[in-house]
Amino acid sequence: IFILMGITQVFFTIFIHGKLAFYKKKKSKENTITPPITVIISARNESDNLYENLPYILEQDYPNFEVIVVNHQSIDDSTTILNAYEQRYFNLRTIEVEKNRHLKPGKKLPLTLGIKGAKHEYLVFTDADCKPNSNQWLKSVATNFNIEKKIVLGYGPYIKRNTFLNKIIRFDTAWIAMNYFSMALNKLPYMGVGRNLAYTKEVFNSVNGFKSHYALASGDDDLFIQESATKNNLEINLNPESFCFSEGSETWKKWYLQKSRHFTTSDKYNVFKKTMLGIYPLSMLILMISFVNLLFNINFTLITLSIFIFITSVKWIIQGKCFSKLLEKSLVWYLPLYDIGYALLMPILFYTTDKKELKKW
Repeated sequence: IFILMGITQVFFTIFIHGKLAFYKKKKSKENTITPPITVIISARNESDNLYENLPYILEQDYPNFEVIVVNHQSIDDSTTILNAYEQRYFNLRTIEVEKNRHLKPGKKLPLTLGIKGAKHEYLVFTDADCKPNSNQWLKSVATNFNIEKKIVLGYGPYIKRNTFLNKIIRFDTAWIAMNYFSMALNKLPYMGVGRNLAYTKEVFNSVNGFKSHYALASGDDDLFIQESATKNNLEINLNPESFCFSEGSETWKKWYLQKSRHFTTSDKYNVFKKTMLGIYPLSMLILMISFVNLLFNINFTLITLSIFIFITSVKWIIQGKCFSKLLEKSLVWYLPLYDIGYALLMPILFYTTDKKELKKW
């Protein structure tokens, strides 16, 4: 069992994560385009974030783009701030959604309104609490579009803070990104992140938007990708200039609730996607259990330890290269410890969180 789980870990790491670790973006083809773009932001009670981050989006170094902020039932100063920015920036438009207790929570309605109101075919999505890493964000996203590529998966890391919770959140975010980028490179796309995602109206309309999972508050960035992405219409964007940073949760409770929201769509994944995503953590858990048991058998201690060190080294090198691409080099040194802890923590979080429909934004 120990050897079988070790082989599973090594094979998964080499053939899945290895795609990202050794990925080099091909030179732009002649059919690469830099089209007019609509940036869409769904915001609810985000006045402080809009005031802080919106200028960084509105002042992107890009020739032709508009920004639509869908102000979804806000009761703070968002409207006032947006009105003020509209006077200053000609490329900002606001769509107001008045407060109504009959409207469902989540981003799908405001995103749909933003898409319907967009002037341009090419759409880029982010959140009000996100700040692009540079004014080249839109250029970086746009250069990934071409005649074939209609979806671009980006990365939304969290700002580095000197707390243990922040390290866990950043590791979790980088680990998820490593998985969805790697799976996309293996022609098995299953998600993106709404903090940094792009696709065309044509793609949105081809699957009737969010219709098939509209009843769920979440799913606009994973279930939608699973429906709309094909083996050939998707590209990933690992340019650090395109990363969109945001602040992580300040308390364990807030992070726990955030993970609960993410888990609400997991039951909708097909069996194959669930299997692919479950192979690594399950085999890691069984590997650790069998490893500890074998250590107490004097006949197997040395060979068990040698095999475990080999497995850990292979994973450390490959996953470390992935984390470095995601600007998380400081986490690489602790990767084996995080890896073990993550394999133990995620099942606990998954089975203890409430995966029922959320009633809040």
